[in-house]
Amino acid sequence: MNETEHFTTDSTKPIHPDDGVLRLYSMRFCPYAHRVHLVLDAKNIPYHSIYINLQAKPDWFVKMSSTAKVPALELVKESGNPVLVESLVICDYLDEVYPEVSLYPTDPLKKAQDKILIQRFGLFIAAIYKLLLDDNPDLDLAELNTGLDIYENELKQRGDTFFGGARPGMLDYMIWPWCERFAALKHDDGTQVELDSQRFVTLLKWRDLMLQDKAVKSFYLDGETHAKYMSSRRAGNANYNMLYHAAKRARRE
Repeated sequence: MNETEHFTTDSTKPIHPDDGVLRLYSMRFCPYAHRVHLVLDAKNIPYHSIYINLQAKPDWFVKMSSTAKVPALELVKESGNPVLVESLVICDYLDEVYPEVSLYPTDPLKKAQDKILIQRFGLFIAAIYKLLLDDNPDLDLAELNTGLDIYENELKQRGDTFFGGARPGMLDYMIWPWCERFAALKHDDGTQVELDSQRFVTLLKWRDLMLQDKAVKSFYLDGETHAKYMSSRRAGNANYNMLYHAAKRARRE
């Protein structure tokens, strides 16, 4: 859990020491930014986290990022402090520049195949957002199940613990943020939606093992927390500082 407040319209740009440490502009509940946090943590790369209120962005952030979106990674060691955008571009860059912990397969064909599976996961992303952002979702899981069948069969065929082999790789980390958010799906009566334990036996084992991974644990939020944020977003007032205010209340008690 992170207690950092999100910077907003009138915020002054934070001043960091000239320490050569990467600066990641993020939003605590953004799954695309979540990808970058996972890769940085998996590779043990030091970085500063700067959280942005996406409904009231600071002017300095809009000027700095070519898309005015998160994630954005400022490369402070490079001339001119260039800023990379788009989660997949950033993660690919990090895997090339910090090869000590490689997340992609070394074989070019296997690497290309993993990239295809990362792109195809967009089908699942689109389906889960329909459910998370709908005020009255009917929780028809047909599209979700169809999207996940590809990954159930792929992991079963590989015969490994993770898509990356004995430890999580890039494919594991690129799809995880939305798998974590699956736990935010609830019926109106509050009961949790679960995947079919027979249809997705391999993926469910994978999920439980991913929850034990160091990088996953360092940025993990439970389903109830994700659900509260999504509820505020559906209401048109995304509560970016939910964790920050909860931490302040806890310190006062």
